[in-house]
Amino acid sequence: MKLHQESSGALNTITSYGDDFVAINLQRHEGSVIVIPDAPVESWPVSSFDALTPEHFDALVQAAPEVVIFGSGAKLRFPHPRLVAQLAKHRIGVETMDFGAACRTYNILMSEGRRVAAALLIEA
Repeated sequence: MKLHQESSGALNTITSYGDDFVAINLQRHEGSVIVIPDAPVESWPVSSFDALTPEHFDALVQAAPEVVIFGSGAKLRFPHPRLVAQLAKHRIGVETMDFGAACRTYNILMSEGRRVAAALLIEA
């Protein structure tokens, strides 16, 4: 689904997504990524929901977002609380959504100026 025709380049905006990719500022990514509005897009080294570890989510603590939008893939799957315990310890909220909903929600929160991060799982 294409979300925006053009990107301002000022903030990381999800411009389109599909079953096996996400485009941020028109640049296509075919693996899992972490997206923060004003930081470089990072590869997120996880290829399946079952392979998630606490360390995958711990990587988001340093960015200090208000909320992490976790795109769990094609279907809605909630991570075990032990996986996101460090985020909770640092008072960072976690919202879990399917991939498409996570992309759309990230864009809305980012456009509102919220400190948001998206952890988008693209399963291989």
